Amino acid sequence: MNKELLTRNECNALRGLAIIGIFLHNYCHWLNPIVKENEYQYFQHNVDWLTQVMISPNLNFFVHLISFFGHYGVPVFLFLSAYGLVRKYENQDYIGKHHVSVYGFVRYHFLKLFKMMIVGFVIFLVIDQITPGSFHYDFLDVIAQLGLFNNFIPHPDLHIWPGPYWFFGLMLQLYIIYRLLLYRRSWKWIVGAMLVCWLAQIFCNPEGEPLNYIRYSSIGGMLPFGLGLLYARYGKTLTTQQNSIMAVISALLIVAGSYNYQAWFFVPAFVCTFCVGFIKSVTALADHSSFCNRLFNGLVWMGNVSAALFICHPITRKIFIPISCKGDIYTGLLIYVIVSVCLAWVFHKFFQKLPRIKMK
Repeated sequence: MNKELLTRNECNALRGLAIIGIFLHNYCHWLNPIVKENEYQYFQHNVDWLTQVMISPNLNFFVHLISFFGHYGVPVFLFLSAYGLVRKYENQDYIGKHHVSVYGFVRYHFLKLFKMMIVGFVIFLVIDQITPGSFHYDFLDVIAQLGLFNNFIPHPDLHIWPGPYWFFGLMLQLYIIYRLLLYRRSWKWIVGAMLVCWLAQIFCNPEGEPLNYIRYSSIGGMLPFGLGLLYARYGKTLTTQQNSIMAVISALLIVAGSYNYQAWFFVPAFVCTFCVGFIKSVTALADHSSFCNRLFNGLVWMGNVSAALFICHPITRKIFIPISCKGDIYTGLLIYVIVSVCLAWVFHKFFQKLPRIKMK
């Protein structure tokens, strides 16, 4: 493993970039006049709609782009999670001092996810019930969220609320797959898992419910997750020029891949290479450019509170999105951003006070 592939600050900057896309997307895509994303299914109508917006941009152009592309922050988190697993659990110093049992590993990561989720979920339940448009929960919906298996329920769109919390079940599945199948295994296992998951999707109806269902699960997230594992084990350090070229080419592939159903499956990989190339380029320029230095430090700070922001943004969205839905799109968005970031800082401080979970 190359220990200098990504520094701690660069990982945090990547998390910051990812969470900005996610929490802005999860607000913007709820607005009726705004382009919708192709996240779990591929709708040609949404791509055509994006083309129209790009040809004839209006005042909501930024909101359209965030709505369509912002959800790709999720693959970046999967990539970084896989990278972190290899760096921690496959480090020779760690292996020499600890025995990573399957039970201890799964228990540790379940409790880490649950500790974050339950705080936000409880507060959201209260806010949801006292604001207009409250969700009707079935008994299984609540149990599935608490057990972090809500993305296994058929028709997950109808049962997961708040929507972003499907991510907890996804991460738990990938943790289990990593420990059972990929931990310290040959690259062939990783590539094999990525290939199997890709094949499970390509024959589905692009707009059908089967594709929607499996992309809510680890099948849909295996590509960026596997890429993170491979990068941590076999990645090479690139020059600033090479990172910049990688970022530019990846950005072009993201856009081009969004226009074809089969190419669309690989867009999450291009998003990861774009983000790594972009952050590496900004890092290299930070010592010579005050703008790049401030940008990098801002992304690092956002990365530090990214977990808390992910937890709390469904709460603030439920409260403030009516402002934008009534026509004041940017006013509601600005208030949402301000309150979400401030509340995330509070959540972040609160999480730091909670007892740390230990591996058993």
